Amino acid sequence: MYKTKRHAVLIATGAVFLVILAFLVSAVSPAVKNARENVIFFAFTTTSVVFSIIYVVVTHLKNGILDIIRNKALFTKETGILSEFIDKIRFCYSMDDFYEAISSVLELKGDCSVLFIDREKDYVLYNSPDRISCSKSVMDALRLNYPVTWSEGYFFMGDEFGIVTKQSQARGFILSRNKKHLYVFCRYTKLFDSEIYKLLYDEFVRFQARALTISNLSEISSLSREWKQLADTQKSFLPLNMPKIDKLSVAAYYRPLVNVSGDYYSVLPISPTKTLLMLGDVSGKGLAAALVMGLVMNTVKILGDKENLPAMIRAVDKAIKGMKLQDKYTVLFIGIVDTEKMTIRYVNASMSDPLIITNSPSGYRIKPLSSNCSLVGIIDIDDVQVDEQRLFRDDVILMASDGVSEVMNDEGVELGDTELYQKTIKKSAAKSPKEFIDDVVNLIMEYNGGKKLRDDVTMMVAKVER
Repeated sequence: MYKTKRHAVLIATGAVFLVILAFLVSAVSPAVKNARENVIFFAFTTTSVVFSIIYVVVTHLKNGILDIIRNKALFTKETGILSEFIDKIRFCYSMDDFYEAISSVLELKGDCSVLFIDREKDYVLYNSPDRISCSKSVMDALRLNYPVTWSEGYFFMGDEFGIVTKQSQARGFILSRNKKHLYVFCRYTKLFDSEIYKLLYDEFVRFQARALTISNLSEISSLSREWKQLADTQKSFLPLNMPKIDKLSVAAYYRPLVNVSGDYYSVLPISPTKTLLMLGDVSGKGLAAALVMGLVMNTVKILGDKENLPAMIRAVDKAIKGMKLQDKYTVLFIGIVDTEKMTIRYVNASMSDPLIITNSPSGYRIKPLSSNCSLVGIIDIDDVQVDEQRLFRDDVILMASDGVSEVMNDEGVELGDTELYQKTIKKSAAKSPKEFIDDVVNLIMEYNGGKKLRDDVTMMVAKVER
């Protein structure tokens, strides 16, 4: 056996060094007994050099002999089968790779029968197509002898599939790790070099860790691709480019906190002088919010009469309740801008107050478009009120999700409550909608102090042109 022969070589090497050292000492001692100091120094220096050379030569020979013994013990005859299996496992990255290694080496070359069982789930992951591994009585015996609580490591099985302590009595062996048991039935188990089992078990442990890591990465990658596809689909609901509308220019900004969002907006021309503006926010985040968002957008898009705002609110309400998601609802603002009558008719279903920034002789003034409807999709809606506001040339209509007004500074003060916010939107009202949005976005990032935002940020700005 490799271990015994290795110990014999190490003992023999140590003995050789002791003999050589004793010989050198005995050879030098008489010569230096009455010699002068410089002769003694020369003698000891020469002896040290000779011993060092001999040490290097003997160590080299020892390592060479150990390599020969190791190769002969572990890579030839019966043990060579397990060494080849270890080499195969070293390049396994999935369970399918592992099963192929079992089939091509242990079964075909080693004539072994193999069972691989997840004991926690009591599920057979792999079994060789022969009498032993497919026998119900064998399965029952293994389940009884090696329960889910069985220790981790490698063990030997006897004729009745029970544990044995001596390899000479073994007719197979078990590798147990993470409640997964690999049973290898082999009539010549006693012929394997005992050193191979630790090497095999260590490689089995590394394979399980590697396969789990790769599986998790693959799952994350797959999930990431799916979320990206969902995010891309969600963005396709939003206007890619703003429509060109006579006497009305519109711009929007959309920044989801994660890859999908519950925020949404739409711009739908109804006639040459009438345009529907909509912006909303679904409760929560993630997949459910994204589904509701898509449902709202599609419901509004397919309605025939887009001037009937109460009917639109009720249609959205019915659609969300029909999904039966219990805690999902939306807040939203729907307004119809009429550039001929210079009005905006709107329903504000609990959105953070949209604003009209209007110019006056004393400077820009802010007029809120206050809420006039309850949440949509979760409680009963009675009569839907539609309000109307007068518009003037150069008026700016700002619609934003609460991710804008609720941004906090280091002191915990929300942006929407500050004079800085009021001044910024008044100052930016003279600019184009795109420039207006840029100013507000820059203010948000500055006010937040470079920290990660806590909510989706969505804005739409419409400006009545001359």
